[in-house]
Amino acid sequence: MTSKRYIALLRGVNVGRAKRIAMADLRKLVADLGYGDVRSVLNSGNLVFSGPARPYDTVGTEIEDTLVLKLGVAARVLVLDAGELDGIIGGNPLLEQAHDHARLLTFIVSRPEHRQSIAALCALDWGPGAVALGERAAYVWCPDGILDSAAAAALGKQLGDATTSRNWSTLLKLQTLCAEGAG
Repeated sequence: MTSKRYIALLRGVNVGRAKRIAMADLRKLVADLGYGDVRSVLNSGNLVFSGPARPYDTVGTEIEDTLVLKLGVAARVLVLDAGELDGIIGGNPLLEQAHDHARLLTFIVSRPEHRQSIAALCALDWGPGAVALGERAAYVWCPDGILDSAAAAALGKQLGDATTSRNWSTLLKLQTLCAEGAG
């Protein structure tokens, strides 16, 4: 059976007072589902783990269902593999202008039809920031800060719970963890 390195991104976990989950509990929950080398990044629902090759929706739904049953927390889980994460990172056209990785936001696009729904937003002038669309992600440069970014707010509103976002620094940390476990 082929093993894969997965990344699970939980939407809205440990933001404010809602959906509080200890990362140790989350790692144990995913390990108890039969996945190995489960690692978390930061305290905001970012996991890297290994397991048999399965459809991402199946893995995500399994984690979502178990979160509710075991921890009483409902959160959308977007799953991708290490190759897709590498593609998202390699496909960012905003890196030359986005010098502060904490202000470079990446919205993971879960379905092809979502790309179409945000293409018009990418064509707008968001100066001094910028928006660009990749194959599996929308990138938002927020030079004045993420909370003050009209572009980030518009993308979040357009995509709703069909996406989750992470800053560039977090994605790079996830990529490093994937590479460490690939051996």
